[in-house]
Formats: sequence, C-alpha cells, structure tokens
Amino acid sequence: MTRFLMGTAALALSAGMASAEYTLHILHTNDMHSRIESINKYDSTCDAEGEAEGKCFGGVARVKSAIDAKKAQLDNQNVVVLDAGDPFQGSLFYTTYKGAAEAEFMEQMGYDAMAVGNHEFDDGPQGLADFIEKVSFPVISGNLDLSGEATLNGKVENHVVLEVGGKKIGVISALATDTVETSSPGPNVVFQDEIEALQADVATLQGEGVDIIIALNHVGLSKDLDIAEAVDGIDVVIGGHSHTLMSNDDDGTPAYPTMVGDAAVAQAYAYTKYLGHLTVTFDDAGNVTAASGDPMILDASVEPNAAFIERIAEMGAPIEEMKTRVVAEAAEAIEGDRSVCRVQECPMGSLIADAMLDRVKDQGIEIAIQNGGGIRASIDSGEVTMGEVLTVLPFQNTLSTFQVSGQTMIDALENGVSQIEEVKGRFPQVAGLTYAFDASKPVGERVSDVMVGGAPIDPAKVYGVVSNNYVRNGGDGYGMFTTAENAYDFGPDLADVLAEYLAAQGPFTPYTDGRITVK
Repeated sequence: MTRFLMGTAALALSAGMASAEYTLHILHTNDMHSRIESINKYDSTCDAEGEAEGKCFGGVARVKSAIDAKKAQLDNQNVVVLDAGDPFQGSLFYTTYKGAAEAEFMEQMGYDAMAVGNHEFDDGPQGLADFIEKVSFPVISGNLDLSGEATLNGKVENHVVLEVGGKKIGVISALATDTVETSSPGPNVVFQDEIEALQADVATLQGEGVDIIIALNHVGLSKDLDIAEAVDGIDVVIGGHSHTLMSNDDDGTPAYPTMVGDAAVAQAYAYTKYLGHLTVTFDDAGNVTAASGDPMILDASVEPNAAFIERIAEMGAPIEEMKTRVVAEAAEAIEGDRSVCRVQECPMGSLIADAMLDRVKDQGIEIAIQNGGGIRASIDSGEVTMGEVLTVLPFQNTLSTFQVSGQTMIDALENGVSQIEEVKGRFPQVAGLTYAFDASKPVGERVSDVMVGGAPIDPAKVYGVVSNNYVRNGGDGYGMFTTAENAYDFGPDLADVLAEYLAAQGPFTPYTDGRITVK
C-alpha cells in the first residue's frame, strides 16, 4: 500500500530497509482537462453511437479501470499513481461543477499526488482551494510562494514523501512561471524560477535521507528536459502542460522515456486517452539503473468502470439537454488541433475569428484576433451539438471590443508568434487582417506584410478590434491590450457567438484562405 508521509519523524520509519535492487512502477496521467466522459478521435466528447461502434477513447471510467487493472497485474507492489496537473477545464462537467466532478473521480481513482497545473487557477485561487478541500491526496507545487494568498497558504505543499514498498520516494513539483499569463492566479501568488526551486527541494529531501526523487511538473516537455539536465538529484521527471505523446511505437514522437543523463523523462499525451506506465529500477544508493515502459492507449478494449459510468450519467443529466442540442451542421471535419492552431492558420481559428468579426462588424470593428490556446478541440463532420462547441471553447470567454493603434496591433502579432517554437497558446488566429511571419528571425522582428482590409496597416491609425476578454486583459502575453481605448469586455459568450454563426452558414465547409503566411 502506498501512503504519503511528511517530516523527518515519518521518514525515519523506513530507515535501514534498503535492498540491493528496487523497482518502482509509476502510473501517470496529465492534462485530463475535464474529459470526464469518453472522447472521440478529435479529443472532444464521444457519443453513445461512438461507444457502440467501439470508436471512443478514455474518459475517467476507463482511466479508473486501467489503473485498477495495472495494480492487480503488479499485485499492487511498488506502485505509485501520479497526475501532472490540469484536470480542470475543457468540458461541460467543469463548466457546471467547477472542479467538484474532477475531485470526486480522482479521489476514487487512487492518486498518490498531483501537481498544480496552470488551469487550476482558471477560477482564481479559490477554485484550486475548493478542489484541494475535496481530495485526500497531496496537491503540490514547489515554486509557488503562497504566503500572501490566504485561500491557498498551507494547502499546497512544496513536496511530499511517499512510502512505497519500504522505500522513501520524494516527489517535488514546479508550475510554469507564465501561468500569470495563461490563467488567473491573481496578484498574491508569487512564482519562483522552476530550476532554482526544484534544486532547493531536492536538497531538502536529500538532507532528510530521501535518495529517490521524482519531479512531477507542469511546465512542458522542453522545460522538463532542461530541468532533468540542470537539477542534480532528480531521478524521474513526470510531466504535463505540452500534451506530448511520448511513445516507442511511433517514430514521430519522443521516446518513452527520454533519458537525460540518468534521469528518465515521461509524459502521456492528454485528455485521458492514455495511461502512462513507467518502470524504473534503482540500485541500493537510489541511482537509476533501468527505465522502460510505454503509455497504454485507453481504447474500446478497456471496459469502463461500471460505477463511474453510473455516476457520470447521474452528474451529466442536468447538462445533457444543452450538450445534445444540435446547433449546426459541418460538411467536413473542422480542424482545431493544438498542433496546428498554435503554429499556423487553421480552419477552426479562421472560423472563430470570422464569427467574432461578423458579430461586431456593425460597431466599426475591423480586426479579430483569437489566441490559438483558446481553441481546445476539433469538430467532426455532420451534426454539430452545443456540447461540441463548448468543448472547442470551454472557457466561458466573452467578446471584447476595443481600439488600439496599428503599431499596437503589430506588437500583438509579434507577441503571438514569439514562442512558436514551443507551440504556445498565444499564436494569433485572425480575421479582417492578414500577416506573414518568419520564425527563423529574432523575436520581435518576425512579422511582416500586415494588411487590414486589403491595405497595409498604418502604425499611427486607430483600429477597432474584437478579441476575447482573456486576451484583452493581457492573457497569453497580450499586455499591450490592457491599456486599449474604449474597451468593453462584457459581450456575448464566445461559444454562443460561434454556434450562432455556424447555424447561419447552413452546412459549413471549413477553409483556410492564406490570411496567415509562414515564410
């Protein structure tokens, strides 16, 4: 049995129990994003027909079954279950229950620890605090100073020590410092450098006699690899945030695990589609001698947990009518995958931007800009339900209209393409405006050929712009919009705007039209 212990007194219980070789099984998830129900191949909610045809994946009922099956297969010996953050945000279950559904199911799934993800702050510190009160497992993040945030002070641990099979396993954690731009932690949550904070926590644990250390991070794979190289004493990094599939069966993915020196780095995609299973063997001194595994795809061959299915149906009843209401029709699948919409023009991005601009074009608005990170799923061909629309746009963002100079708009586009190498959510999908960019050029000098209404943008002219309230208020690095003139952030919900625009199109045929040129 796994349990978590804190403090040197607890650690002393297992002193002197080391053996010549020790193998640990790490079962892990990340970025579940409220996929309480199963998902289709587009990562949005699957339907009963899809389940009947065996075309669905994931959902917490399958994750529960997979965890239980793995534990039984391993005779529950030396098994730890970890989540690398972001169970929040992404479906009507989060919109309706604000983390309570995720807490209820994760509690029963048997997690030993969870990292704080950026979306855990989407409803401010109180939303995370409410979640923590509902679970018995520790929720950790080592680079947050919460001393000035009363709702969270003392509730989020820097690290935790798990006793697993007589061994002390230290689990440390870091959250991406740009969470101040990607979510709503508020002014009292202070972020510290990830590497410095993790190194300090390693030192603390080593001082307490812990010689096996896992970094359970929510920073993205690129940063995880940097951390594995820079922080002495980390044996394993279990990550999230970048939604990376690491696999040994696909040449297009990083190896699972990827070794950085003696440290094993692993991540298991997102949206409950996979359960990671990393097997790590340590010598008597706590050094990694072997690491292997692969994520397990949770397809139709995994029978969902019956009790979970019953509870999901019960919780879903109040929102079923809204979710199943058909609002439009798509002649073809509408691409909204993050791997596309965060690096180039994508059909869903153009659609959303066009819908925004259409809604306010009679208000003197000329330009629409939508952050790619706000686009969370694709839509399949055929009938489009409100549930599908809300899976694409789950954040309850409202339309924001404002006025800025042409130069400010250029600055905004430069911000949008400034982190394209990391596939960041700030990438700008647009309407009423066209632009080109060259990612090989220095940040701040990548954007060119900006046109508005077919004419070159005038840096001195004032333009009317529509975006969502998150971007207008500085989210995803768009701080240049916070001082915009005549800002109004309380327009209609963006999901409603998209649904109504789609409905007016008849069967909608997705498109890209060259409004964004990659040089």
